[in-house]
Amino acid sequence: MSVAELFRFSLRGLTGHGLRTLLSLVGVVIGVAAVLLLTALGEGARRYVVDQFEGLGTNILIVMPGKIETSGMAGFGGAPNDLTLSDAQAIDRRLTLVTRVAPLAMGTEQVSFGPRSRQVAIIGTTAEYKEIRKVDLAHGEFLPSSELFRGSPVAVLGSKLAKELFPGIDPTGKIIRIGEWRMRVIGVMGPMGVKLGVDFDELALVPVTTVMKMLNRSSLFRILAQVRTHSDLDAAKQRIVDVMIERHDEDDVTVVSQDSVVSSFDAILNALTLVVAAIAAVPLSSPPGSRFAYSGAGYCVLGRVAEIAAEAPFETLVQKRLGAPLDFTRTTYFPCLLYTSPSPRDP
Repeated sequence: MSVAELFRFSLRGLTGHGLRTLLSLVGVVIGVAAVLLLTALGEGARRYVVDQFEGLGTNILIVMPGKIETSGMAGFGGAPNDLTLSDAQAIDRRLTLVTRVAPLAMGTEQVSFGPRSRQVAIIGTTAEYKEIRKVDLAHGEFLPSSELFRGSPVAVLGSKLAKELFPGIDPTGKIIRIGEWRMRVIGVMGPMGVKLGVDFDELALVPVTTVMKMLNRSSLFRILAQVRTHSDLDAAKQRIVDVMIERHDEDDVTVVSQDSVVSSFDAILNALTLVVAAIAAVPLSSPPGSRFAYSGAGYCVLGRVAEIAAEAPFETLVQKRLGAPLDFTRTTYFPCLLYTSPSPRDP
């Protein structure tokens, strides 16, 4: 049989049962579209998380107070040493693999200007934070350098916070209140949006020493260290641990790389994408007439092929080949309910 004859033969089989063919195609389209949609949603979630991390800088090590790994014998007390500004300075001075270090102290305070006020997040850091976290400035300047142990009363505002406190005017040089502290606005960040749950458009950046005094904190929240190249991450991580052990006389800090966090999220979301795709694909191969909205779509296609090849309705084929030997009187395949002649046993 030539290709042209096979095409005409198939076309006659399809057009001979137009409604059934149309509904079969609809079932297949719905099933395939569901698989593609759910897979795309999983892939989109994965890319979103990865982009969120990549938008906050690369080759970054995060130093946290306290040990999150279990090792050795049970100790007494268990309180980790404070993560201090001197620790950040030691990492910066003693590690040649590290290019920038930014200590972090965080909290929330009331920021006000005249009658306008908002409760926002306050991040205490240094000038290096700008390059590590890729912060864009709309106008003004960033936190001054050489502010590790000095607490200048200055602040850099997020774009949305600046617009709400100073509608229609430039806030640079204006005096605001953060809690009970008077601060001079020296810059405004460009729009950055929400990164990993932190809205950079609605926060204020203040020198880290000032924030620690303002919030009465003795320990830093984190220390960010940016490494020269990706290949240096493991070596720099071990060197930071060694420096902290030397300073604290114990291994009481946790150092994680931002890339390792991204890889963990990436692996988790890849697995979820596969699971979601598998769940969506199950109904395509499910027995006809099951509880799925597009169940039996694959059986539909097989049924049409069988009809065309045998030049007989599918219900006749099923009744002769399966129904008669098994004494079946009804058979269902998506999207039609096919009914054959009742047997004498039927009421």
